[in-house]
Order: sequence, then C-alpha cells, then structure tokens
Amino acid sequence: MYVIAVYDIGQKRVGKMLKLMRQYLNWIQNSVFEGEITEVKLSELKERAKNIMKAENDSLILFKTRQEKWLEKEIIGKELSKLDTFL
Repeated sequence: MYVIAVYDIGQKRVGKMLKLMRQYLNWIQNSVFEGEITEVKLSELKERAKNIMKAENDSLILFKTRQEKWLEKEIIGKELSKLDTFL
C-alpha cells in the first residue's frame, strides 16, 4: 500500500520521530513522509510511533491508498525533497 504520513509532535520528541519515520518512508517535507509499505511494516511503524508520542499532545495522521497511481500529487512552489530511486 502507499501511505502519506503527517505528524505533529512535541519539540523534545521530534528528532526521535523523524529518525523512526525515515526507517519506513521517504521524507518529502517537514513532518511529512510518503512511500510504499506493507501492512506488517505499517503496524510496526504505528506501534513504535506510539512509544515515542504523548497521546494527549501529539498526533500522527496516515493517508492510505492501494497504489501510488491512484493518488494525484501536485506541488506548488519548491519541492523540498525529490524522491530518487537508486538501484
């Protein structure tokens, strides 16, 4: 599945969340990540994120679609991180 993840997290925990998210998805903008991920890996990511977050203050929002081709993305202005594929 293809996922876009957006988080809003306390300043003291933001570094840990950034490091975690980069292990699973591609960084595209401050606190925004996207990429292909399996159900198992997504479940793992959510559990690990919950361990970093404080539920009363922090949030993680996941937008899911079956495949990236069903998602139209339009960028207006500067694209902060272009996704490159290395083989």
